[in-house]
Amino acid sequence: MSDGKIKHWPENERPRERLVKYGAENLSDAQLLAIILRTGSGEKGVLGLSMSLLEAFKTLRSIDAASISELSSMKGLGTAKIAQIKAAFELGKRLMGESSDGRPVFSSSHSVYEYFAPRFKNFKKEIFISVLLDAKNRLLRECKVSEGTLTNSPIHPREAFKEAIKESAASVIFVHNHPSGDPEPSKDDIIITERLKGAGEIIGIGVLDHVIIGDGKYASLKEKGVL
Repeated sequence: MSDGKIKHWPENERPRERLVKYGAENLSDAQLLAIILRTGSGEKGVLGLSMSLLEAFKTLRSIDAASISELSSMKGLGTAKIAQIKAAFELGKRLMGESSDGRPVFSSSHSVYEYFAPRFKNFKKEIFISVLLDAKNRLLRECKVSEGTLTNSPIHPREAFKEAIKESAASVIFVHNHPSGDPEPSKDDIIITERLKGAGEIIGIGVLDHVIIGDGKYASLKEKGVL
């Protein structure tokens, strides 16, 4: 029985060679997955394993959404293969989140969290920033509005929108961190968000969201109905 490695397939059947010769767009989902997985299991070749994965989860979106434990339940998928799958899908999502000129595009509160969470890690003070966007939600620039104490960061609408007005931003997203690690919005967070929303309506710059970043999680004031 074949060990399932792609190198043992006839050359005209190898997905890698087909990709080079015909282009990635001409490969099936199973063939593309086979290139990512590289090897099969003891019972199945790599293409068979790829097809089984598609049969089990039905769609690529479902594979992407599957948890590590769910993927682990499939025979032939070990830690390395699952990591390869997750990395490939994540790269695809990050690519979709970039504009043609490389600027990030913020299409959801989660995309905001993923972009900003690493820089807020281990901050002991609250940092409040304004994210300036163009009409297609592409990043123009980001500006620090305020740096406060452990529990409080005073915000004034004039400072929050000053750079957005200069840049003629179409909209803004506000982002700040909770050093406590709990992103649940406080009463003050809700009040300032409502105030900023009102100020944005007056000057014609929409407030798309206010994302609060905690320890490994976030809260969106838009998703909570404040915006």
